[in-house]
Amino acid sequence: EDIDIPSRRVLITGATGLLGRAVFKEFNGNNWNAVGCGYRRAQPKFEQVNLLNSVAVHDIIHDFQPHVIVHCAAERRPDVVESQPDAASQLNVAASGNLAKEAAGIGAFLIYISTDYVFDGTSPPYKETDVPNPLNLYGKTKLEGEKAVLENNEGAAVLRIPVLYGEVERLEESAVTVMFDKVQFSNKSANMDHWQQRFPTNVKDVAVVCRQLAEKRMLDPSIKGTFHWSGNEQMTKYEMACAIADAFNLPSSHLRPITDCPVVGALRPRNAQLDCSKLEMLGIGQRTPFRAGIKESLWPFLIDKRWRQTVFH
Repeated sequence: EDIDIPSRRVLITGATGLLGRAVFKEFNGNNWNAVGCGYRRAQPKFEQVNLLNSVAVHDIIHDFQPHVIVHCAAERRPDVVESQPDAASQLNVAASGNLAKEAAGIGAFLIYISTDYVFDGTSPPYKETDVPNPLNLYGKTKLEGEKAVLENNEGAAVLRIPVLYGEVERLEESAVTVMFDKVQFSNKSANMDHWQQRFPTNVKDVAVVCRQLAEKRMLDPSIKGTFHWSGNEQMTKYEMACAIADAFNLPSSHLRPITDCPVVGALRPRNAQLDCSKLEMLGIGQRTPFRAGIKESLWPFLIDKRWRQTVFH
């Protein structure tokens, strides 16, 4: 028999990344015809598109004719942005502006994923109307990307989100999950930042927000501009590490809280908490409790206790 292809089409950039995979899955599982594009990790599941190639971008958008584009692709590692500023600016700013222009050309709704790092973290919580003041080049390129998007596409949406975690392919994919090895190897003491206040956010929740925003927009053209979404559990990296240890019944006595402001790497905001009331008033959002979400994300990387004793002792 005929399989119904959903009539609503969505294109997801960065579909091979942590957030993009969740966004693709969310739309795909909710009656959208979803196409994802990636670059290095694209084939065979996703289209391979170099977002810096404006012809390739034009072609996929015109061939697929999406109603919605969710732009997840970015250089998201602050230290990499500092070391490769030109490449980062090409992807975070130039490619975003071009995508916005192409989306406007076919009347597609663009959701540009941005960051809490557009704020300096000195007077939280931050509303969408608060003046940004990024401390590092990553935050600056993402803020420039926001401006490029809204200048080229007045109907676009900017969705600012904080630090993400979820079902990673490798622990290094998320600044939250990357701590798991330090938590597990309790035979070695580990220093953990206990200065910066973070709001770890599950990519599945962000994916739901993107879909709900897109579906609302299909019925209401006034859905545009800047929006904030965030988990609501405030934690330092040290507190996240302790919560991770607790979730897996692992010891945490080897973890050492460091309360000083970090000196290495890009500057980071102390507390860039996002006020999410604008989306909440629209009835948009979902929040997975951190312990439940982190357990689901990390259990494949749990080294079995009995086995670990035979290997490391």
